[in-house]
Amino acid sequence: MPTVSVKWQKELFSNVEIDTSQSPYVFKCQLYDLTGVPPERQKIMVKGGLLKDDADWSKLGVKEGQKLMMMGTADEIVKAPEKGPVFAEDMPEEEQVIHMGHSAGLFNLGNTCYMNSTVQCLHSVPELKSALIKYPPPVRSNEVDQTSHLLTVATRDLFNDLDKNVKPVAPMRFLTELRKKYPQFAQLQNGVYMQQDAEECWTQLIYTLSQSLKSPSSSEAPDAMKRLFGIDLVSRVHCPESGEESAETESVYSLKCHISQEVNHLHEGLKHGLKSELEKASPSLGRSALYLKDSRINDLPRYLTIQFVRFFWKRESNQKAKILRKVDYPLELDVYDFCSEDLRKRLEVPRRILRDEEGKKLGLKTSDKNSGSTDDDVKMAEAEASSNRSGDSSKCEPVEDVPEKEKALTGIYDLVAVLTHKGRSADSGHYVAWVKQENGKWIQFDDDNPIPQREDDITRLSGGGDWHMAYICMYKARVIPM
Repeated sequence: MPTVSVKWQKELFSNVEIDTSQSPYVFKCQLYDLTGVPPERQKIMVKGGLLKDDADWSKLGVKEGQKLMMMGTADEIVKAPEKGPVFAEDMPEEEQVIHMGHSAGLFNLGNTCYMNSTVQCLHSVPELKSALIKYPPPVRSNEVDQTSHLLTVATRDLFNDLDKNVKPVAPMRFLTELRKKYPQFAQLQNGVYMQQDAEECWTQLIYTLSQSLKSPSSSEAPDAMKRLFGIDLVSRVHCPESGEESAETESVYSLKCHISQEVNHLHEGLKHGLKSELEKASPSLGRSALYLKDSRINDLPRYLTIQFVRFFWKRESNQKAKILRKVDYPLELDVYDFCSEDLRKRLEVPRRILRDEEGKKLGLKTSDKNSGSTDDDVKMAEAEASSNRSGDSSKCEPVEDVPEKEKALTGIYDLVAVLTHKGRSADSGHYVAWVKQENGKWIQFDDDNPIPQREDDITRLSGGGDWHMAYICMYKARVIPM
């Protein structure tokens, strides 16, 4: 083995042996030990140019005692940390929650996965937690009965426990108050508590909170639950036989995605869900007649809840049967097409501003057109919006820092939670919550077991077999400061 010297910067390394039976990369590793310069940064001058990692030593003509030149910068010397390592298990539990990136799971107290999955989805709404922290108000409404009050307090305390713990939480008090308020969740079969429908649990809990968190002076402040989850619908009710027509308005807390052979996507199911048939007395005909009801959204919430109508009552088996059909749903949902003309007009300017802001981030030119509006109307409205914001539109402050009253809805929503069901019947099988965390990561809450998931896996919960399939989706509104 020939011995050479290597000149690097101001240093000279003598008697460096070259094992010619090994590749030049091994020689570079030797020099790394001496100089701290990684092999990929080393430039060593030999006959014919730079020494390559896979060169043949026999063709390079390296001689005994030859002096080689090397160039390259060494890695920085890693300094010892000023503080010793802190292990996650040594942190206080509240800091562990932040470190883990998600809150605790919930113990299954006997067929309570329907309740656990509902709680985990609703727990992901920061504004709901904020409203619960302020409960009860100084003056409690006389309309709130004791069972509703106790269930609301139990919800508040359970949300607080989930935020403070890494280890699973036993929701015993919440379950007790839920069963007191709604005895159907305490049904027994052969001495064992029965599985229940998660959608019924979700609906009843939302209804209770909507009553409890209602402002005593609703003229001064909007109801928290109405603002967060309420959907205003305006409907045209028409009788084809008599020609009678009327308009109806109603408020709901979820939209229905009806599933049939023609429905392959959420949009199609929502379209079906906003149309219905009903039979009622016709004044002009003097008897019952068929009426067609066509609904449109007239006001939107911060969080849009959509239920996939997967269960129906099967008389033959005397139980709720499940529709397994695959229905795809998006991570980003635009409900503009389902809105009334009045709401569409209100959404035009915010949608234009949102598109322009997102275009700027991508380095695109802002568009001059907006759906369903003329250029002049949009320019005028945008100018007014600009002056209201008192500043350059390109310097929008972060949405989180803007007061609620100054945030405008756009009709565009992002998926933040999915409640799934696995099995063939609503009153059996297993419910699981899939929730997007504040850090953008998705967590599958399978009772007391939180499991990280990829975003790509979330849209695969669309059905078509016996695997987990979406039963309830919750979307968060994309808002802009105005």
